[in-house]
Amino acid sequence: MMKKHHSRSYSLLSALLFFFFVSWSSSGSLLSIWLHQEVGLKAMDTGIIFSVMSVSALCAQVFYGFIQDRLGLRKNLLWYITALLFLSGPAYLLFGYLLSINILLGSIFGGVFVGMTFNGGIGVLESYTERVARQSTFEFGRARMWGSLGWAVATFFAGILFNINPKLNFLVASCSGLMFFGLLARLKVNTPASLEKLELGMARVTLEDALRLLTLSRFWKLVFFVVGTCIYGVYDQQFPVYFASQFATLHQGNAMFGYLNSFQVFLEAAGMFCAPWLVNRVGAKNGLIFAGMTMALRMIASGLVEGPLLISITKLLHAVELPVLLVSIFKYNSLNFDKRLSSTLYLVGFACTSSVIATVLSPLAGYSYEKYGFAQSYLIMGLMVFSTTFISIFLLRSNKPSPEDLLSQPSAV
Repeated sequence: MMKKHHSRSYSLLSALLFFFFVSWSSSGSLLSIWLHQEVGLKAMDTGIIFSVMSVSALCAQVFYGFIQDRLGLRKNLLWYITALLFLSGPAYLLFGYLLSINILLGSIFGGVFVGMTFNGGIGVLESYTERVARQSTFEFGRARMWGSLGWAVATFFAGILFNINPKLNFLVASCSGLMFFGLLARLKVNTPASLEKLELGMARVTLEDALRLLTLSRFWKLVFFVVGTCIYGVYDQQFPVYFASQFATLHQGNAMFGYLNSFQVFLEAAGMFCAPWLVNRVGAKNGLIFAGMTMALRMIASGLVEGPLLISITKLLHAVELPVLLVSIFKYNSLNFDKRLSSTLYLVGFACTSSVIATVLSPLAGYSYEKYGFAQSYLIMGLMVFSTTFISIFLLRSNKPSPEDLLSQPSAV
């Protein structure tokens, strides 16, 4: 019976990840192209919008992480995100309308909504899935694989629908949110008393527990690593514009990017299936370093190669780095920190840090694209990722925490 229950949780959580990413990809995978071609914004203006998104995601992630750790396996926060997913279609239409009136007003509205719904919401769903997986019989990466498949399926059609009417993608986003609602209503996991106490045997998370992370040097060493690797999000923001410019017409470029992104994420899904096997053998730290170096290679290569074929090949390296990065970060956190704070660690230590860096770098990247071009900007980003990853070889921990470390986090023992 327990095995059947775990199997049902795996299936429903996989489906939830699938439709979350369908909603996100439908509305967001071509966001920079929509802002550039339909709304008429320049790269600098688009960078400001992405920066506002990062600020709102930053605020959401701080609260989301602590709240989800307090909730444990309860779904209250997921219900809130469900409502935002369902409203995503109308919200994007309002976003475009407000941008036509006032760029600052539209940027604030769109940035806050997208940041709270997708950039912040995905961390909640991923950390919730990882918590259930850790207390059950399946690997997080095997469930997260279905999220990648959802993104791939939606992206495959996104370019085609965009060329017909961009509003169709927003309609798909809301319909996917409705499917998410139906699946979440069916999801039932064992109560926190029966599962969390079995694994952790400790009291409920307090604000003091969360703040204690800020006093740990190993937490800040992890943040330093994330500072470098999260640059990939800035790299990806306006990459569709660069890729589409490689073709004779923008319509052809839009469609081809949809196909490329879809193929990449299908490969990413396969990577998610294999990543737990790899990380379990090489270790969480080595997995993080491998992902960081692969990321640096992708960005540097993007600045050196020319033509849509070679640029496409470099983009596909994302399918190697991301699965290993996500699986490794959860395993590294579980190995070195209080397991009760898994959501806080992921949303603050990883997602929140990514938002801070994106907030600072997005407008700078937009300025760099206009002044120096995409290729030169990608070289700079790649060198930054390489530098922080190389230094992290000496900062990140290879083994389990020592008994002395565990005394600094009593709730973990």
